[in-house]
Amino acid sequence: MEQFNKMTDQDLVERYQKGCNEAFDCLLERHKDRLYNYIFFTVRDADLADDLFQETFVKVILTLRQGRYTESGRFFSWLTRIAHNLIIDHYRQENGVNMVNCDEVERKLFTSADMADASQEATLINHQTLCDVRSLMDHLPEPQREVVFMRFYQDLSFKEIAEITGVSINTSLGRMRYALINMRRMAQEHGISLELL
Repeated sequence: MEQFNKMTDQDLVERYQKGCNEAFDCLLERHKDRLYNYIFFTVRDADLADDLFQETFVKVILTLRQGRYTESGRFFSWLTRIAHNLIIDHYRQENGVNMVNCDEVERKLFTSADMADASQEATLINHQTLCDVRSLMDHLPEPQREVVFMRFYQDLSFKEIAEITGVSINTSLGRMRYALINMRRMAQEHGISLELL
C-alpha cells in the first residue's frame, strides 16, 4: 500500500482499471473523509450520508470498470460531481422536497470571562467565530451554502465548483457573492463579529 500512496489519482485509476484492487483501496482511503464530509454537510443526516457515500463509490467502481472515466487529473472533482448528482436524484425522488434541516441549537455568542490567558481567549474567540460562521451558513439557501462549503471547507476553485454543480463559473461566483452579503447581514442583525483574532 505504501507504494500506492505516492502515486497520482490518475495512476491509481489506471492501475485499478488493469485489475489492481489495492489501487482503488488507496483512492478510497485518500478521498473518503473529504467526500463524506461534503455529502453529510449537504444532507444533514448520517444514515442518508452513509447510503449516498456508498452509492457514490458503487457508481465510481462501475464507471471505472466499464472504462468510461475520462476526467484525467480531476478525480476528486469527478467523485464529488457523482455524489452531487446522487443527492439531487435523492431529493427529486422525495418529490422535490428539500429535507435539509437548518434547525440547530443556538450557539453561545460569548466565551467565559474566566479565561485570563490571552492566547486561550483568542483561540476560544476564533473557534466561536468559526462556529458562528458555520451557523450562519446553515441559514443560507442551499445553492449558496453549497458553494461556500466547497470553496472554504473543501478548497475547490470556482471552476471545479461550477463543474460539480453543473452551473457556469459566473453563477458560482454570483452565489458566493450573495452568500457573503447574506452572511454579513445576518451577522449584523444578530450582533455577531466575524473577525478572527
